[in-house]
Amino acid sequence: MTGATVKILVVDDEPPIRKLLRVGLSAQGYAVQEAPDGISASHLAREDPPDLIILDLGLPDRSGHELLREWRSTGLSMPVVILSSRTDEAGIVQALEAGADDYVTKPFGMNELGARIRVALRHRLQQQGETAIFQSGGLQIDLVKRIVRIDGREIKLSPKEYDILRVLAQHAGKVLTHQFLLRQIWGPAADVQYLRVYVRQLRQKIEQLPDQPQYITTETGVGYRLREADRAPDPPTQQQS
Repeated sequence: MTGATVKILVVDDEPPIRKLLRVGLSAQGYAVQEAPDGISASHLAREDPPDLIILDLGLPDRSGHELLREWRSTGLSMPVVILSSRTDEAGIVQALEAGADDYVTKPFGMNELGARIRVALRHRLQQQGETAIFQSGGLQIDLVKRIVRIDGREIKLSPKEYDILRVLAQHAGKVLTHQFLLRQIWGPAADVQYLRVYVRQLRQKIEQLPDQPQYITTETGVGYRLREADRAPDPPTQQQS
């Protein structure tokens, strides 16, 4: 993406929403493509792959969940941000489990959506770069030496606490569902209560105010999100004239 305009595919069947996104995202320097249904979205995603997709779940011909599963199963790895009027936790979790990077519910603000887009693009760049040191504010994780520091002070974590923090750091800025974390750490049969206990313990060790966490935040009913890394450069959104 370096040196080129970042291209975003907007998939939504509502013309006013597409217009709002086209105007708002173009003003932020993005190149915008539009698709009103699943068939055209699938074609554009394959024939002219965007850098990021904004996907509505309620399309007239195919569900957004179905499209997302198809893209991920065939190797399309660009970030996908869900934009949907659905607020039920089950639908959100299903989309994240299918491979979405984040979600925003309608009605939405362009500032919030723009921030989520930047985080998703940065996360993809960080994955490609695979840095050995994760730094976010006063939190530093050496992913090679397995050393965790807060404000320069090394803290001791249990193996499970470290494993949870490592997985969160590898997907920093992205919502990870309870089930995803459980599968990564314990396996598919684990109880979500294990996860809650260890996250509570982690917060006691890394948060200044564990009841008002700044690093590991809760997405109610969905999962957890680790604050994104510092000093990750924004992807360029427009060419300089």
